[in-house]
Amino acid sequence: MNNSSCGNNSSLKTYQHQVYAVVYSVILAPGLLGNVLALWVFRIYIKETKKAVVFMMNLAVADLLQVLSLPLRIYYYLNNVWPFGHVLCLVCFYLKYVNMYASIYFLVCISVRRCQLIIRPLSYNSSKQKGDFLICVFGWLLVCCCCAIFPLVRSTSSNSTLTDSQQCFSELPMRPVSPPAVWALLIVAELLGFIIPLILVVVCACMTAGSLRKVTTETVPDRGEKRRALKIVLSCAVVFLLCFAPYHITLPLDFLAKSNKLSDCSVRDLIQRCHTVNLCLASLNCSLDPLMYYFTSDEFWKRLNKPEIPDSMSFNRRLSCMNGGEDLDDD
Repeated sequence: MNNSSCGNNSSLKTYQHQVYAVVYSVILAPGLLGNVLALWVFRIYIKETKKAVVFMMNLAVADLLQVLSLPLRIYYYLNNVWPFGHVLCLVCFYLKYVNMYASIYFLVCISVRRCQLIIRPLSYNSSKQKGDFLICVFGWLLVCCCCAIFPLVRSTSSNSTLTDSQQCFSELPMRPVSPPAVWALLIVAELLGFIIPLILVVVCACMTAGSLRKVTTETVPDRGEKRRALKIVLSCAVVFLLCFAPYHITLPLDFLAKSNKLSDCSVRDLIQRCHTVNLCLASLNCSLDPLMYYFTSDEFWKRLNKPEIPDSMSFNRRLSCMNGGEDLDDD
């Protein structure tokens, strides 16, 4: 895949490197601090919660994996050279897609779990929390296996020139892949990585919003609890639509542009510039996800400010035992 028929594309490469360097530099610090802080809080309270914190913790891990690779990406885009070896290049390249699709997976899990706890609050108990860990393990295995295709289609030819060996990410040469195989991969990525998750997130948001119109009973969480759940589900939907929808909309178009299927060079250039921006939006979720944790959960800040966490945890466990092991107001 190349744009040789449109002549020199150095202008496009310069544009891409400038945009990537700026965006990744902006999201590095908040993404690192926010996700480390989130993991600290979730680690402490993971045993006493049943409201999707297991999934939020895994989402923070996915974000942190990409954030840790950003310094190397920033160096490459500022200096236009990759001195860290081909293997590390492929690892950083791989982590980008692992973060994207792991984030999509866990955003769906968070939305479904919070919706379930509002619609059917008594159907979830401590025994099902173990099932959440299995869901997380399955998600990581699925995402890691599926995303392996992205580095595998990149060339590892030993006779590449010095310039080629110092290139990385979007400048990596592609292995020859038949058009039917490429289109099959695109369809699977769009269907499993975008369309089905989008439907699930939107349905959960609608069902959670609809629960606010129902009359509250003793077995259903109060309206305040429903509003908090709705904020979380809507936040998942906003992050999903803002970060991942634009990327998957331009993904097939970007493929057509890079494979010389479009004859108009100006259209191809516009598509690739737009796709660059959309890829940056997909990386922005590393910073937006921590904001979702902080501003959609009233209990997050309370727990963050607790002076004696162990004593509080012990008290909550004793109180839960006195109430028969079920505490619907526990966050």
